[in-house]
Amino acid sequence: EVQLVESGGGLVQAGGSLRLSCKTSGFTFDDYAIGWFRQAPGKEREGLACISSIDGVTEYADSVMGRFTISNDNAKNTVYLRMNNLKAEDTAVYFCAAEGPLATMTLFSPHYDYWGQGTQVTVSS
Repeated sequence: EVQLVESGGGLVQAGGSLRLSCKTSGFTFDDYAIGWFRQAPGKEREGLACISSIDGVTEYADSVMGRFTISNDNAKNTVYLRMNNLKAEDTAVYFCAAEGPLATMTLFSPHYDYWGQGTQVTVSS
């Protein structure tokens, strides 16, 4: 059974930091790219960053470039999203998702096959 489980969300003040984790199981981790997405109330789902599990290549959306960092630990089949200098507009439910095999490294959410349940991030101003 494929599973992606996010953790690490919570309430943080503006300017603060959080690190989200995405623990995966049930598929060959190296064959997939893992992406982070978010969705705020009334807004469309937004692709933030993705990482290739086999070579660590990353892609970022312009909206988070320089503030968010995606990384992985292949030994743990886990992907992280470090978020710095958080702003009120970063408040959303954050999801991780897996694309593959033969991942295209896209931030276009319909390309992703498996999704986690999401974790809430709330940034107070």
